[in-house]
Amino acid sequence: MVPRVVIPRGRLVFAAAVVVLVAAAPAAATEVTRDSYKESVEPICKVNTQANEKILKGAKAEVNANKLRPAAVQFTKAAAALKKAYAQLAAVPKPPADTAKLTKWLSYVKAETQLFEATAAKLKAGDKTAAEANVVRLTHTANLANDQVLGFEFEYCRFEPSRFT
Repeated sequence: MVPRVVIPRGRLVFAAAVVVLVAAAPAAATEVTRDSYKESVEPICKVNTQANEKILKGAKAEVNANKLRPAAVQFTKAAAALKKAYAQLAAVPKPPADTAKLTKWLSYVKAETQLFEATAAKLKAGDKTAAEANVVRLTHTANLANDQVLGFEFEYCRFEPSRFT
């Protein structure tokens, strides 16, 4: 027969409290702050910015010279790069106080991806005027995105399509 162990109620409550505190410690240690978020996303944006610098180099000149198909290929590649960056950015945990702001920012980033794709389609179809209108929309959307995250003081996550287009 197994002896019965009696644990005083006070010790049982204390042991339960210790277990709860130990379990909560990792959650508190991994709290996402504005600074930690910035540290996580800036490398993603840096890779995207550097890729776009290479991908879109000369795209404006090609459009001006009516070489629309090569420019369409460049815009398609830029859209793919931004889509990849968007997926990575969306996966980064957001600071609780900034969740709404960052969600809105990411919606603009997604819209920029769609505008890159739409611009590529217009260029491929030979519609230079519509492509240029999409570039204006892209710039406007990037400005709206940047306005959402001014407080983060991003360097690379501040989108500036006018640098490339």
